[in-house]
Amino acid sequence: MTERQITCAPHGHLLTNAGVWTADGEWLVYDIRSDAAGARFDGTRIEWVEVATGRVEVLYESVEGACCGVVTVSPVDDRVVFILGPEHPTAEWCYGPARRRGVIVRSGAPGVIEPLDARDLVPPFTPGALRGGTHVHQFSPDGRLVSFTYEDALLDAAAGAAGHQRNLRAVGVSVCGRQVSVPRSHPRNHNGGAWSVLVTDLDDEPLCGSDAISRACEEAWIGAAGYRRADGSRQQRALAFQGTVVTPDGEAISEVFVVDLPGADEQTGGLDIPASGPLAGTPKTRPRPPAGVVQRRLTFTAGAIHPGIQGPRHWLRSSPDGERIAYLARDEIGVVQLFTVSPRGAPRPLTRLHASVESAFTWSPAGDRLACVIDGSVCLVDARDGEISRLTAHSGEPAPRPEACVFSPDGRRVAYVRRVGSPAGEFNQLFTVDVPN
Repeated sequence: MTERQITCAPHGHLLTNAGVWTADGEWLVYDIRSDAAGARFDGTRIEWVEVATGRVEVLYESVEGACCGVVTVSPVDDRVVFILGPEHPTAEWCYGPARRRGVIVRSGAPGVIEPLDARDLVPPFTPGALRGGTHVHQFSPDGRLVSFTYEDALLDAAAGAAGHQRNLRAVGVSVCGRQVSVPRSHPRNHNGGAWSVLVTDLDDEPLCGSDAISRACEEAWIGAAGYRRADGSRQQRALAFQGTVVTPDGEAISEVFVVDLPGADEQTGGLDIPASGPLAGTPKTRPRPPAGVVQRRLTFTAGAIHPGIQGPRHWLRSSPDGERIAYLARDEIGVVQLFTVSPRGAPRPLTRLHASVESAFTWSPAGDRLACVIDGSVCLVDARDGEISRLTAHSGEPAPRPEACVFSPDGRRVAYVRRVGSPAGEFNQLFTVDVPN
């Protein structure tokens, strides 16, 4: 197979776990965080590289002390979305899970950012706005919505205060194109270009053995056009995510959950009707999911030898037809394997490996293969029988990084990251490898 190094500049290059190829498959988007895993949020540029030539262009360079990163691209147009940290950061308001936001830049207008989620930190809170920070934004397959994870700045600041709910990580959705304006009642308030709500229902103290969750994260859109319900009808929009439950023995583990979203409306996504509480929350409570959102649990692994989702950090990923949601878990002897579960239930193992899966993964556009790192190599996994084929050699070179292994839109290449030494030091660089027909 043909492996190519695409970047070579003496600084970090970090791919997000999915959504890094432009729709035409000609460019890769990335950020320049300095450490290998991207844990240090110190990047100041969003760039893209033309895969055929290695030509690099800057899409956005941050200003006023802000940093930026974790970038993904729309599958239908030239929008690029990423995290932007606080401008003019202070000791009280510096970068953190509850103090960041999503912004969009268009490749046709580099340097000009459009806000995604609005923020309103002073009651009465504005519906469609949030009170904290969003993270790892992913466009829906039709480009109309963006999913994200969220933490709440107000509840974070009030941690331990009597009568306040806890700040718990949640999954939310922004409906693009519906502007949200907020009062200038706080210096960190800002308007948004999308209507944003949380769609997961969390519990501060989940009952042991119940389906209640205390954390929702690592989500994925299900299918290119949703999935087929048990009665044969179509659920048009849904997200799979990892939800933290408590087993009957009191152990916290992650299981596969789904949230079905209400019928799609072009302006609101059907996500603007309150249900069990205010969409924007109260000073003491979390924002509540809209009416019509249904949260369901798909896996029940408390009785397994190695219960729960396990392995390297990864995001759930759905096959394009919406029939299978892939995740990682350990088998009976502790090897990390790929598993799949239908949105209607019935999990099953896909692989029977001797060496563990070592990275996040993606599905091919045709849904017939998955790409991930196994035994130090980029590998393909046959989605029918779990058969493995190696795309890159297992050599003495640094193994591909575990954060990303991403199919191109035409299914002919996989993008990933390696650490590469140079006279200036060792840096993450982007690579691609060809995929056989």
